[in-house]
Amino acid sequence: MNILLINHYAGSVEMGMEFRPYYFAREWCKMGHHVDIIAADYSHLRIKNPKVSKDFQSEEIDKITYHWVKAGEYKGNGVKRAFSMFRFVGKLWLRAGKIAKWYKPDVVITSSTYPLDTYAGQRIAGKSGARLIHEVHDMWPISPMEMGGMSRFHPFIVLMQLAENSFCRKSDCVVSLLPGAKAYFMAHGMKENKFVPIANGVVLSEWEERKPLPAGIKEQLDKMKESCGFLLCFFGSHTRSYAIEYLISAVKQFSPKEVGLVLVGDGVDKKRLQRMSEGSSNIWFLDPIPKASIPAFLEMADGIYIGAVRNRMLRFGICMNKLFDAMMSRKPILYAVEAPNNYIRKFHCGVSVLPEDTDALVGGIRKLVSMSVEERQEMGRRGKQAVLDHFTYDVLARKFECLFK
Repeated sequence: MNILLINHYAGSVEMGMEFRPYYFAREWCKMGHHVDIIAADYSHLRIKNPKVSKDFQSEEIDKITYHWVKAGEYKGNGVKRAFSMFRFVGKLWLRAGKIAKWYKPDVVITSSTYPLDTYAGQRIAGKSGARLIHEVHDMWPISPMEMGGMSRFHPFIVLMQLAENSFCRKSDCVVSLLPGAKAYFMAHGMKENKFVPIANGVVLSEWEERKPLPAGIKEQLDKMKESCGFLLCFFGSHTRSYAIEYLISAVKQFSPKEVGLVLVGDGVDKKRLQRMSEGSSNIWFLDPIPKASIPAFLEMADGIYIGAVRNRMLRFGICMNKLFDAMMSRKPILYAVEAPNNYIRKFHCGVSVLPEDTDALVGGIRKLVSMSVEERQEMGRRGKQAVLDHFTYDVLARKFECLFK
């Protein structure tokens, strides 16, 4: 089959985020499909953007054919970013007939963060007789309304809402990372049988080709493990969204010999969290480590913390890449997230507690500490098996492929 995937921000391993389009496309190529990705020449998510001299300039990356469209650079979420969206979608809409002729798609997937690309996708699919799938990454326009305080009558929001209503009515399938969003999309015109939740996942090769910890880091972790009975870890950005301050408050209630906490990463809240931890000999902060060394880091832990602040948007569900990495590590997880999809409970691979609740976290830590090593190992084994069965990109790509027919 010829698959045409439209994603404004699509990246690759070399260019950086957004990775999901690349990982799916790579798997589909392995299955024997031909995949074309149309993406913008500039994305704020990439660490490296392509050098593009003309629209639809092509480049092959790992057997995937990328076609770059000049949409313009921008900074932040201002007017220039909005113009970049309109320019990208507009060029695709105007050239829909040519795109249908050039790439001859059997399936068109519209997959940008914002819903406007559905208009171009509908036109291309109509001219080529292709099946149309819309993939929802973020909940636009409700997210900028609820999180950013934008009015439902703002012209930008009105345009986004019209586009959302359109893909709900006209797509053959609606794929979402958030399994709790089904009723919301049905309220906007989607038929019940069109909704298919497909999560993010793990790339097995990244675990098979993992790198050792940087020099000095392993020695530090060895000393930490020697000084405490149970080493809990957090990895990722140090921001308020992960409710780390509640975790620190909970760990401070344990003696250094009982429980230790190591936090790896950086972020706007790191200095505040370090000040909060002053005087505690069982809480350590380490600098960020390469992504390829994360598996080696997680193997040093006795348990892994995954948390998030309460957020109305989480009523639709949550899909955190770090959760699947944590499950893959075969370690029990201390999970403090309030969302309808709770994989920790579903697969019995950790302890689930209320978010933003120090007492609940203390109770969760005590529960993990009181378990035998064998019980914790069994929790970890169940977590890894769940990832292998449901959340690797080859498994997810096959689930997605079923929608092509």
